[in-house]
Amino acid sequence: MNNQAVAVIDYGAGNLRSVLNAIAKLGYQTMVTNNPDDLFNAAAVILPGVGAAGDTMHSLEKLRISNVLLQLIDEKRPFFAVCVGLQVLFSGTEESGWHKCLDVIPGIVKRLPLGLKIPHMGWNQVKQMIAHPLFDGIPDEANFYFVHSYYSEPQDTSVIAGTTDYGKSICSVVIRDNLVATQFHPEKSGYYGLKLYSNFLERALSGR
Repeated sequence: MNNQAVAVIDYGAGNLRSVLNAIAKLGYQTMVTNNPDDLFNAAAVILPGVGAAGDTMHSLEKLRISNVLLQLIDEKRPFFAVCVGLQVLFSGTEESGWHKCLDVIPGIVKRLPLGLKIPHMGWNQVKQMIAHPLFDGIPDEANFYFVHSYYSEPQDTSVIAGTTDYGKSICSVVIRDNLVATQFHPEKSGYYGLKLYSNFLERALSGR
């Protein structure tokens, strides 16, 4: 296995192809896998996200890779989670009752406030809360593409790297060590979405 490959986790999510196309467009070798050995040998791991966090957790546990993800993150391996992928990193979600999640980031996933158009779908701005290489070449308040009905509320606000206004200020980017997670879909966000992936992968493959 080429240890410079980028692993995209296959747990049944529907947006694998768009993520793969985005990474391939940047010139990186990709593999779709849920094999632990592949994930540990990869230069970087991407957890895509479509659907409900509870269903995603069920799929990860059925495949017996939830503990693998915890180990990858604990070892500070380059890891990028997208949309529902971000939400399952939290302690739990209120979607469809209560579902325990990975508890990598203490906090709760909550439904967007009443009175808003749900889901939050379309382009919205991301306010950069910290200076970080992930944002190199990306202007503050650039637009990215969102599709979600729930948002994440971390207990430790220091992990919030980006916020977005939708009825309230919501966490839209999380960064902790080599873990990056976005509520929006970079693979559907045009030039700046590709630039975000490019910045992440350049750091991952350079070992920075």
